[in-house]
Amino acid sequence: MPAVTVENPLTLPRVVAPAEAVARPVLTVTTAPSGFEGEGFPVRRAFAGIDYRHLDPFIMMDQMGEVEYQPGEPKGTPWHPHRGFETVTYIIDGIFDHQDSHGGGGTITNGDTQWMTAGSGLLHIEAPPESLVMSGGLFHGIQLWVNLPGRDKMMAPKYQDIRGGQVQLLSTPDGGALLRVIAGELDGHQGPGITHTPITLLHATVAPGAEITLPWREDFNALAYVLAGRGSVGVGRRPIQLGRTAVFGAGSSITFRADEKQDANAPDLEIVLLGGQPIREPMAHYGPFVMNTRQELQQAVEDFQKGRLGTIPTVHGMSEGGL
Repeated sequence: MPAVTVENPLTLPRVVAPAEAVARPVLTVTTAPSGFEGEGFPVRRAFAGIDYRHLDPFIMMDQMGEVEYQPGEPKGTPWHPHRGFETVTYIIDGIFDHQDSHGGGGTITNGDTQWMTAGSGLLHIEAPPESLVMSGGLFHGIQLWVNLPGRDKMMAPKYQDIRGGQVQLLSTPDGGALLRVIAGELDGHQGPGITHTPITLLHATVAPGAEITLPWREDFNALAYVLAGRGSVGVGRRPIQLGRTAVFGAGSSITFRADEKQDANAPDLEIVLLGGQPIREPMAHYGPFVMNTRQELQQAVEDFQKGRLGTIPTVHGMSEGGL
């Protein structure tokens, strides 16, 4: 799991929770069900079964892979619409191409993030490049959906391509964790991602036996999803492992620990930590559209069916799929 790493975390700025910080309790730990997305690549649904009031402003998150493709096996998603939210695609291992009906697009690979603000709407495709389809190889990442407040849902679409070398790298006093801040801030250290809804998103690698306590904004919710390895969360040490999501309650710090013994294929505990300021607006969600009302959803579907979200570039020779 390379993403972005450093040889010695002790060379990085270090983060520590103040002594007076109030530990957040662990409210629930859920296990993500497995499924398939797009043309058939495996995913874990990280937020399945979690009450939306604990997720707001996040909508869903999929762990894509980890999978070792044989030649000819790599898969992506066909052309599909989006409106009313942002998609965040973080590639840990592998490579993905993306393109939209407005002419945007690019390639993201180890440690890169593609942040797409769908806003008023567009058509989008994500697929492995032909070279990866031919060769096969490792593929692993996450896709997160972040809601937009009603005032921003119809803004013009835009992209942020965040390269792995741009993320803010931090550590802890004993060097027991490498923290990659992709968006938002942690203890005053700002990540490169610019968000409409205040959030923090980071990927932590925790060495076996290390215990980490991080400061966390009291007005944010707090979630931890395990990408690999095993450990515990909270001062009560609730067990966590691959595919489990912990939801924290109120407070100003979060604690997690990596077990002394890890599996051979996952030498460290790998966690996605995320939190945000709840929007607290009505949410109407249907497939790739996330709006405030049912009427706005119906309008989104109608606009898609009438081609108002854009048209697929003819060079691909592909036809539109349904919702």
